Amino acid sequence: MSLPEPKPGLVIRYSYLWWDEQRRGMEQGTKDRPCAVILTIEDRDGGLEVTVAPITHSAPVDPSTAVEIPPVVKQRLGLDHARSWIVVTEVNRFRWPGPDLRAVPGIRPWRPDYGYLPPRLFAYARQAIADRVRNGLRAVKRE
Repeated sequence: MSLPEPKPGLVIRYSYLWWDEQRRGMEQGTKDRPCAVILTIEDRDGGLEVTVAPITHSAPVDPSTAVEIPPVVKQRLGLDHARSWIVVTEVNRFRWPGPDLRAVPGIRPWRPDYGYLPPRLFAYARQAIADRVRNGLRAVKRE
């Protein structure tokens, strides 16, 4: 299995643990989902800490809490046809590659990545998350 380099903008399949699930004592995500790599930082040991934002079909109650992915981008990434949003209010952080990467369904050989978000869409989502850092971004540190 060869893994892609987790560069910002890459969309991966990941077992995402929601912040409220962690608060209830859960340690594993209940659903594998696409997630956007937002940030990659090299740690002291030379490993990579990756920050990902979840992608969901659930429409946001407050439009400022998510960034919609245009249908043409979803098609290019091989995602389904339902509307989807990048959630900008919470993230997971984990050491790459970690045990929670999952295979993209229907792709052989095994691969955890769908491809990259377009630069402008990624920059918009990243900025929305950066703005949340100052206003209470919820982060779940995974092992």
